[in-house]
Amino acid sequence: MGILEIKDLSLDIDGTRILDNINIDVWEGYVHAIVGPNGAGKSSLANTIMGLEGYRDVEGDIIFEGESIVDLGIDERGERGITLGWQEPARFEGLSVAKFIKAAAKEDSDEMVRNCLEKVGMEPERYMNRSVDTSLSGGERKKIELASILAMDPDLVLLDEPDSGIDVESLEKIFDALKYLKENGSTVILITHSAEVLKHAEHAFLMCCGRILDKGTEEEIDSYFENQCIPCDHKNRPEVDDGVI
Repeated sequence: MGILEIKDLSLDIDGTRILDNINIDVWEGYVHAIVGPNGAGKSSLANTIMGLEGYRDVEGDIIFEGESIVDLGIDERGERGITLGWQEPARFEGLSVAKFIKAAAKEDSDEMVRNCLEKVGMEPERYMNRSVDTSLSGGERKKIELASILAMDPDLVLLDEPDSGIDVESLEKIFDALKYLKENGSTVILITHSAEVLKHAEHAFLMCCGRILDKGTEEEIDSYFENQCIPCDHKNRPEVDDGVI
């Protein structure tokens, strides 16, 4: 069953076409991936699904759980159960980690905060009272943001480059958190250009130049990372060798 359906979605920003007639179906309860080179439009698609400012004036439709959400703002989409994990997490001067995680959580307790921090590999007593500010590294803020998403228990979560700024050991905790989200009924969309992250998806879409070029299983789309791109006009397209891409 599809939880999210995107129909003929296009987006222009400052006269440039960023998304070009996107059509995808996202199956409920699965981990999906949207993969492609930098500049392909992956993050723009995630921002458009979430309804961020500057990504609302679109052609086409976005249907979530059977209803169009294209005219809804970001807060209303969040209330419907959609959330976005940023590639570069925000900083909140003066807001503690515990309060940040509780802000949109379904449960308001310190024990819940501890459990969510532990699931992403962070020591609760070391982090709960720290501020979500520049004293934390990008990787730390990334994991804290993921802990807050676990606390939300969303229906649909988009994770933009979940491995960005994360060390190898912490990355395994991120993958454990993905498994936890799926086991608890969340549908996940991974925005990535990483073959390692792609391995944790069950279904994937190949995106380039603002278009969806292909879709299939993780194994089928993984061939993109072996320089077997579908021919297109993207500047990052691999070099052709003896006529084989």
